[in-house]
Amino acid sequence: MENTKDLRLAVLIDADNIPYRLISGILEEIAKYGSPTFKRIYADWTKPHVAGWKAVLLDHAISPVQQYSYTTGKNSSDSAMIIDAMDILYTGRVDGFCIVSSDSDFTRLATRLREAGMKVFGMGEQKTPGAFRAACDKFIYIEILIKEEEEVLPKPARQKETTKKEKILNKTDKNLMNLLTTSINDLADENGWAFLGDLGNLLLKKRPDFDPRNYGYAKLLPLIKSLPGFEIDERDTGRKHVKLVYIRAK
Repeated sequence: MENTKDLRLAVLIDADNIPYRLISGILEEIAKYGSPTFKRIYADWTKPHVAGWKAVLLDHAISPVQQYSYTTGKNSSDSAMIIDAMDILYTGRVDGFCIVSSDSDFTRLATRLREAGMKVFGMGEQKTPGAFRAACDKFIYIEILIKEEEEVLPKPARQKETTKKEKILNKTDKNLMNLLTTSINDLADENGWAFLGDLGNLLLKKRPDFDPRNYGYAKLLPLIKSLPGFEIDERDTGRKHVKLVYIRAK
């Protein structure tokens, strides 16, 4: 997603739904979209299942918010996150929100924040319900953020693993081909060419959870190059190492 400035972001994390070992990757990913102005994490910190988070909060300057579980089987942290999000919204001190959770309860919150003109980035597991993913401007699966250093592999296997730049979550299929083809046609000029940057933006508008990394590619262009049925035209701009890339469906 293209940004015209460094967005000020409120990062709100649901500790009950996100593993603490991924926090470094999560914050590195968020840094691509803006600067965290608020970093808060919500849980009932008296519960043992969130104990792992306590060791990493200080290192990443994340403020814990205590919310007691008054009812068994009900996540009381959700309401605390929603109330805080609305309080932060009305301060006028942020340009967007990053909601880190796999819980569909935040669907209405994401929708409301976008109605207020905020950029909303969602981060969660691939099992996150589609309604929440669709309510965000962009949704990132945390599975692709798993650090390679967490893997303990023999040297030959590790060398082989480095050829895979990203974790593959989805296989390329007919749905992906249709999404790319229709999006290119939506943007195409009279000769059928679509600018790659415009294509990436349109794909996110149609599918907020679209990310080339889900298919094992760091960028959109290598993903398209791996697929049949598309032509690529790299046009010189007159500046060294700067080219404009256009895509056309065959």
